[in-house]
Amino acid sequence: MELTWHGHSTWHVTVDDTELLIDPFFDNPHTDTDPEELDPDYVLLTHGHADHIGDVDRYEGCGLVATPEIVEYCEDNFGEFDPVGGMGMNLGGTVEIGDAFVTMHRADHTNGMDTSYGTSGGMPGGFIISDTKPTQVSDAESTTFYHAGDTGLMTEMRDVIGPFLEPDAAAVPVGDHFTMGPMQAAVAVDWLDVDHAFPMHYDTFPPIEIETQDFVNEVKGTGSDAEVHVLDGDETFEL
Repeated sequence: MELTWHGHSTWHVTVDDTELLIDPFFDNPHTDTDPEELDPDYVLLTHGHADHIGDVDRYEGCGLVATPEIVEYCEDNFGEFDPVGGMGMNLGGTVEIGDAFVTMHRADHTNGMDTSYGTSGGMPGGFIISDTKPTQVSDAESTTFYHAGDTGLMTEMRDVIGPFLEPDAAAVPVGDHFTMGPMQAAVAVDWLDVDHAFPMHYDTFPPIEIETQDFVNEVKGTGSDAEVHVLDGDETFEL
């Protein structure tokens, strides 16, 4: 599995021969990638805020993984897509898309479409992406990546996602103000019991400018064995 961070919460994930693009928003200072250079099989949207769906119109006709409310909004505003199941998916569900299994889990955040109070997209989510179907039987051979979406710290990370979905790596928001900051994000990493942690959703706008070393220090302070990788924009990590 290859993970490429394109700044903010935008990740390009390759699982064998299947390419996934999460929360396409390339108008951020950490990327030089032209969104039209990418040709994903599926676009995954955690929620409807403008800094997460800003470039979804570039991928008209692509497979779309999102809640039914966000699917309908995208098709009304950005063109035709090929949503999973014909209408999207919802929290707690798992879908098989190409070589990947994607489970949607809740995130603690708001979800006004385009950051507007006028239209709600329902509960926002995060995605657990694996090369095997999740079951109650632990599978040491599987490779699993958790994109937490925009969220605050929540005990589901400790009680459900970590022990039952068993991510090997997690991308967590650390910018504070709108999401977790370095301290709470570090607790999330510890609760998830991952081997690798990646900060995201920081330095895009003035309210979320941070020192990433604070996150590194906080993870160490929890006693977690996770290795923190502060990626450069457009950098790829092989999991």
